[in-house]
Amino acid sequence: MSTDVADFILDRLRQWNVTHIFGYPGDGINGLVSALGRADDDPMFVQTRHEEMAAFAAVGYAKFSGEVGVCLATSGPGAIHLLNGLYDAKLDHVPVVAIIGQTARTAMGGSYQQEVDLQALFGDVAVYVVEINASAQLPFALDRAIRTARSRRAPTVVIVPSDLQEEEYTPPEHQFKHVPSSDPGDVVGVVTPSDAQVRRAAEILNDGERVAILIGQGARGAHDEIAGVADVTGAGVAKALLGKDVLPDDLPFVTGSIGLLGTRPSYEMMRDCDTLLIVGSNFPYTQFLPEFGQARAVQIDDDGASIGMRYPTELNIVADAKATLAALQPHLRRRADTAWRDTVEANVRRWWSVLEEQSTLSANPVNPMRVAWELSNRLPANAIVTADSGSSTTWYARCVRFTEGVRGSVSGTLATMGCAVPYALGAKFAHPDRPVIALVGDGAMQMNGLAELLTVARYRREWDDLPFVICVFGNGDLNQVTWELRAMGGSPKFEESQSLPAVSYAEVARAMGVEARTVDSAEDLGAAWDWALSATGPTLLDVRCDPEVPPIPPHVTFDQMLNMARAVAKGDPAARHLTYQTIKAKAAELFTRS
Repeated sequence: MSTDVADFILDRLRQWNVTHIFGYPGDGINGLVSALGRADDDPMFVQTRHEEMAAFAAVGYAKFSGEVGVCLATSGPGAIHLLNGLYDAKLDHVPVVAIIGQTARTAMGGSYQQEVDLQALFGDVAVYVVEINASAQLPFALDRAIRTARSRRAPTVVIVPSDLQEEEYTPPEHQFKHVPSSDPGDVVGVVTPSDAQVRRAAEILNDGERVAILIGQGARGAHDEIAGVADVTGAGVAKALLGKDVLPDDLPFVTGSIGLLGTRPSYEMMRDCDTLLIVGSNFPYTQFLPEFGQARAVQIDDDGASIGMRYPTELNIVADAKATLAALQPHLRRRADTAWRDTVEANVRRWWSVLEEQSTLSANPVNPMRVAWELSNRLPANAIVTADSGSSTTWYARCVRFTEGVRGSVSGTLATMGCAVPYALGAKFAHPDRPVIALVGDGAMQMNGLAELLTVARYRREWDDLPFVICVFGNGDLNQVTWELRAMGGSPKFEESQSLPAVSYAEVARAMGVEARTVDSAEDLGAAWDWALSATGPTLLDVRCDPEVPPIPPHVTFDQMLNMARAVAKGDPAARHLTYQTIKAKAAELFTRS
C-alpha cells in the first residue's frame, strides 16, 4: 500500500514519540491535515485560535514535559505568525520543531498567493531550516530537525510544499546524493567534567568565606546536588527567573529570585559575597551580581556558548550540572564558621515577613501582591504555574512561594506578552494529571488570552478533572510600562498609551464556557482561590487590582527615586495615590521584623 508524504511525516513523528501537534489549518498544509484525519488524530492535533498561540503552546509543552514541542502552520501568514513563539523558544533554550507548508513547487518564484521566502524568514530564529523538495529528503531532514532541537535546545523548521505533501513517498536509496537516516530513539548523553576541573572548582569554593550560588533552568534535575553543595559551603542560593522551580522557596537558605524582580536577600547576598558559583544560568543583569573583582567565580553550564559572559569567572566548566556537582561534593570542606549562612537565613526570614506585611496592605480595590500571596498559601504540591510578562511577573517572582514538586515558567529572555495562557495549555496537555495555574495581566489577556478561553473550553475533556485556573490581574493599565516610565524615564503615566478598555473577563469567560468569578474585595480573595483550586474543570478569576501598588526593586537607586519624583511633579494622574501606596509599602519593609 502506497504512503503519501504527509502520512510518512506523521508516522515518523510517532516514532519520535510525538503525541501532540499544536497548530491552525490552512491550504498550505491540507495534505498534512488530511493525513491527520486518516491517522485518527494520532498525533493529536490541538487547534489554537492563532498560530502564535500554537507556537507558545508548543514551548509550554516542551518546557514542562522535557520533550520536543511540535507546531504546525500553513504558508505565508500562518508561518509568519509562528515567529514570536519560536523566538521565545530560541531565547529560553527550548526544543521546538515547526512544520510549515509552502506554496506548490511549480509556483515558487512566481509571486504566488501567500508565497514568502520561508528559509530567509526563519533563518535567524531556527538553528536548522530545511525545505523539502523530494520525498527522499524526508527521513534525514525530519530526524535531523528533531535531533538538532533536542541536542541544541532550540527551534528548528521543516518546510514542506503543499503539492509534495500529497505525493507518494519514496525512500532514499543507496546511491549518489541520497542521504539515509537511522531510526529514531537516540538518547541525548551527559557531558562530564574532568577531574582537574572538579578539583580546581573545589579549591576556589573551599577558599571562600562568603559563598553565594546562582542557579538557573540549567540546574534543573540537580536539586539534591545543589542543596548538598550549599550545605557544605554554607552558601545561600539565589534563583534566576527561569530557575524558580529548581529549588523550593521553603528551604531556609534559598534567597529567592534575583534582579529587578528579585528579592532583598538575593541582592544583599550578591552585594556581600566573596565567592560565586553559577550553575545553569545565563542571567544577564550584571548590576545585580557582585562588583567585578569582588568575588572569585566558577560557572557550570552544559552550553559552552552561554558560559563566561556575564561575570569575570575564574573557572568555566562546560558539563552537566548534576554530574559536575556530584563529582565536586567529595572535594569540599564543611565550613565550621556559620556566620555567613546565619546572616543569609536571617535575611530570608525577614524578607518573607516583609512580603506578608506588604501583601496584606490595603489597596483600592485589591492589592495585587495579595493575589499571589493567597495563592502561595493554597498552592497544590504538584501544581504548574505560568506567568505572563508585565507586573504579574513581579508578583509571581517574589510572592508565589514554591514548594517541592511545583513547576513554573515565564518567557524569561524574550519577555513577550501573551505567553501564560498558551503555556498553560501546553503544560496541561503534557500533564493532564496536574493542576495548572496561569497568572495573567489584563493587557496580555486582552492581547490574546481571551480568544484562547475557547481553546481551554474545547479541550477540557481531554484532561483529568483537576484545576485549570486563569487568574487575571485586572488593573486597567499596562502596568509594568507605566512604572518603567516613572522610575526609569521620570515621565508621568500617559493614559492614552497605558490605559486599557474596561471589560468583564468573568463575563467573557462564562460566555465561552469557562466558569468564572469577579473579585473586587481582598476579603473575598481567599475564598475565590479555594473555589478555583477545588474545581474539576477550567475556571477564571477576574481580580480587580490596584495599579498603584509599587513593584519596588530590591535596591532602589537614587536615580530611580529622582525619576519617580519627577514623574509626580510633572502631573502623573495617579500621583497622590501612588505616593500613598509607595510610602506604605516602603514603611512595611523598614519596620517589619522577622
